Amino acid sequence: MATLNSNVPPGPLAEKWEKHKFSSKLINPANKRKYKIIVVGAGLAGASAAASLAELGYEVHNFVFHDSPRRAHSVAAQGGINAAKNYQNDGDSVHRLFYDTIKGGDYRARESNVHRLAEVSVNIIDQCAAQGVPFAREYGGLLDNRSFGGAQVSRTFYARGQTGQQLLLGAYSALCRNIAAGGVKSHTHAEMLDLVLVDGHAKGIIVRDLQTGAITRHNADAVVLATGGYGNVFNLSTYARQANASAIWRAYKRGACFGNPCYTQIHPTCIPVSGDYQSKLTLMSESLRNDGRIWVPKRKQDCAKNPADIAEPDRDYYLERMYSAFGNLAPRDIASRAAKYVCDEGRGVGPTGLGVYLDFAESIHRLGEDKVRERYGNLFAMYHEITAEDAYKTPMRIYPAVHYTMGGLWVDYNLMSNIPGLFVLGEANFSDHGANRLGASALMQGLSDGYFVLPATITPYLAGVKPGSRPATDKAEFKSAEDEVRGAINRMIGGKGRRTPSSFHKELGRIMWDHCGMARNQAGLEKAIQLLGALREEYSRNLHVAGTEADWNQSLEAAGRVADFIELGELMCRDALMREESCGGHFREEYQYTPADPEVKQGIVNPGDVKRRDDQFAFVAAWESAGAGKAPVLNREPLVYEEVKMSTRSYK
Repeated sequence: MATLNSNVPPGPLAEKWEKHKFSSKLINPANKRKYKIIVVGAGLAGASAAASLAELGYEVHNFVFHDSPRRAHSVAAQGGINAAKNYQNDGDSVHRLFYDTIKGGDYRARESNVHRLAEVSVNIIDQCAAQGVPFAREYGGLLDNRSFGGAQVSRTFYARGQTGQQLLLGAYSALCRNIAAGGVKSHTHAEMLDLVLVDGHAKGIIVRDLQTGAITRHNADAVVLATGGYGNVFNLSTYARQANASAIWRAYKRGACFGNPCYTQIHPTCIPVSGDYQSKLTLMSESLRNDGRIWVPKRKQDCAKNPADIAEPDRDYYLERMYSAFGNLAPRDIASRAAKYVCDEGRGVGPTGLGVYLDFAESIHRLGEDKVRERYGNLFAMYHEITAEDAYKTPMRIYPAVHYTMGGLWVDYNLMSNIPGLFVLGEANFSDHGANRLGASALMQGLSDGYFVLPATITPYLAGVKPGSRPATDKAEFKSAEDEVRGAINRMIGGKGRRTPSSFHKELGRIMWDHCGMARNQAGLEKAIQLLGALREEYSRNLHVAGTEADWNQSLEAAGRVADFIELGELMCRDALMREESCGGHFREEYQYTPADPEVKQGIVNPGDVKRRDDQFAFVAAWESAGAGKAPVLNREPLVYEEVKMSTRSYK
């Protein structure tokens, strides 16, 4: 079994990070130039990490499968980025951000990592503002804030509904500066297909050029994966269509543990599915819940009516009714389940009945249409482009959809996996969000990891590596990894099947959504594992990939990624089946509060809210590959809290 050492520093929680940095080994500037680091991915985490490491003097090689690092999916984040600056003087602090994040994750995150995230958050805004990120400002010129789900303070900095794009442009500009200066070598159209281990340490990657099909070997003293999440395992999600899990999955198959794979973020504010022909779903920013009120008709017979014809007394503002303290800004997992609940009752709206209203009439009356347009105009325009409906005049229709994954490769306090020399950042690791991510925390984690954490924590590892000792690419380990990659490609190209990768992906998505989506149960998960095993078997014998391996072949790209998704989907279902509790976005139907529970009678929670089992499941599930055809091995990292007490999560 793998050895899991979280390497959390001793001492008081609020002092761990500063003391850890002071006690860590350093490398003098001249020696830093002797070390080579590979960074895979160029979203917020990857671009900020590559730029920061190059600024320190390391030789950095950055790999992306896009034509430009600027294509990273971080561009799609809309609503904002959290930071505990307390500009609104409404009671925010580093400790409150830390507590809100721990509570929002339903007490399933590592406490020390979350506190560090809250500490570092205050520096991120200064860094980005200095780069020219055009954050919204108040009348007096100070940076503005707004609220997001799971918090009762305003701590979210934003640039209209384009925050991710603007932050990525800032990180991208820093990356480009270092590319031009020679500190970073940029490799575009380059997809990582395997991780190379030498003497148990990560020392390189195998890459395929998507334009030419050429397969190349690349060595380094350390490898950093910042490749995003795996939500496209569900096929329909808010992820960019090409977002995939292959980099972290290939690392998993080389021995990196996968932490909490079943923890999936369902976002409550997405445009509803309109048909099986769709390739992806579209997010409407959670920031809209600041000024929009969510409701459905109280009576089923009113669902087909024009919303303007439904009188105020006949509307159910169900989040305000069920979770009065937070109302429409209840955390994403709670708001999503509540939407599913009212739709399951038959009170959903729209052609499919899978929708609820997000209504801005009151805010437009209170603030004026110009003010609402100033705050959210691009989001309203995007909604109109997709639905041909004017949300200034009629309520938006929204429904939950897969948006983020809290699971990822297991990492210690230094962001290093259980494979020495393999570091994992942002959404690709499991570390900061527990079982549910609060809105505006993804951008915070990505930039925290890249700008501030990794540059400090990769140094102690490299200090133990002799300069100039990295293995050459002609070593046997590189050749073996390349041979395995070529063999897998040849098997896919040489297949005589009749089904396309996309047909398998759609079937996979239906299995995952039906049995491991917003709600899960034992029977459904056991059925899903059987179905996925059969799907994997059919994939191996009935896959058809057109074209050759020696050119730009998008069918071949998809084939490899879908194969990884099928295997990952099975691991997600195994993890969800093992975790016999409900927590955050992991909702096991067998474990929910009922009217007979004392917490419901005391008014702490509502019937149907998730019920944790801290006595048995207060741990990180770190799954280890046992090899092809064998069941994965479960490793446990106990969650120990020093500052907060595990309690029933209440937003009433």
